[in-house]
Amino acid sequence: MLTCRYYSQGKCRSCNWLEQPVEQQLASKSAKLESLLGSLQVDSWLPPISGPQAGFRNKAKMVVLGAAHEPVLGIVGPDGEPVSLCDCPLYPEDMQQLLHRLEKFVQQAGIPPYRVDKARGELKFILLTRAAHSGEYLLRFVLRSHTAIERIERNLPQLLAEYPQIKVVSVNIQPVHMARLEGEEEIFLTEATRLEEVFNGVPLFIRPKSFFQTNPQVAADLYRTARDWVNELNPSKVWDLFCGVGGFGLHCASKAVDVTGIEIEAEAIACAKLSAEALGLDNLSFSALDSTGFAQGQDAAEVPDVIIVNPPRRGIGEQLCLSLSAFAPKAIVYSSCNPVTLAKDLELIEGYDIKRVQLFDMFPHTEHAEVLVLLLRQDAER
Repeated sequence: MLTCRYYSQGKCRSCNWLEQPVEQQLASKSAKLESLLGSLQVDSWLPPISGPQAGFRNKAKMVVLGAAHEPVLGIVGPDGEPVSLCDCPLYPEDMQQLLHRLEKFVQQAGIPPYRVDKARGELKFILLTRAAHSGEYLLRFVLRSHTAIERIERNLPQLLAEYPQIKVVSVNIQPVHMARLEGEEEIFLTEATRLEEVFNGVPLFIRPKSFFQTNPQVAADLYRTARDWVNELNPSKVWDLFCGVGGFGLHCASKAVDVTGIEIEAEAIACAKLSAEALGLDNLSFSALDSTGFAQGQDAAEVPDVIIVNPPRRGIGEQLCLSLSAFAPKAIVYSSCNPVTLAKDLELIEGYDIKRVQLFDMFPHTEHAEVLVLLLRQDAER
């Protein structure tokens, strides 16, 4: 089992299954998933996929606490006191070292942490993302106003000299006195504005506001599995709905397969287009649109062979379930980060058999999991 002093001291309980052996965690998640899908016929339950139990996380979302002369990056503990999480064992060792250096950076720059109770101060969060294939970083400072930007710029050259792995630095302005992670305005302090990651030979790009999986090894397994399932179907046309930076669609793309990716976040679509360009494929199309609205506006004659959906935790919802049922593509590949809404959606999709279900342990030491499901249209099997 993973040992964590934050957990053993009662200072952080985010990993609420930490005391369970990994095998027990996987068994419990699998049992819960089977229970949620209990009313549905599943042809094949594939064994769960897991990865490292420590040092796997590629993203740190740190609240900046304490005072300018003694900043703390972490969380508010159960006793109300700041808890530094720089040594969290979920982060790779080099990421832990950089987080410690960032505490020192805040101190050297003299940036006052934002005080929620007093609605004053400047620095709210530090957000750090690591590319697993290169060890390079995207660093974001979330500020209440523009006031502290000059302090960051003055001290940034020294930080970058010590850590040349930091490729992208930006400031996000979040002026609202609310529990909101980021605001609309993003100011880049480096020439580079995106971080490159590579999964299974596929280039993917991360920008400040684009969603990206937090467990690179398991995410690579997830994309590879989806690609293999889709390839078995030999499609000529694929839709990737809620596509994010295009991970699923880009993995399934080839000169013989036309891919259309839809995602409401424009920054994510910009990243997906960069990946398509890097792959040298001109039969990929990515658009910043609402996935449900896009599907409802399409002609049934233009429906692809395979539709991939990878929605947020709320699921795809009744309207899109009905649209998918009416469109009746040969297959649907559903990737879900919330088995509860997945079960509800699968109940609403009509005319399909659930051929495969596989759990991916994207979030070790918690009750959460990613699930991949292959649905095949009933008449397509005959």
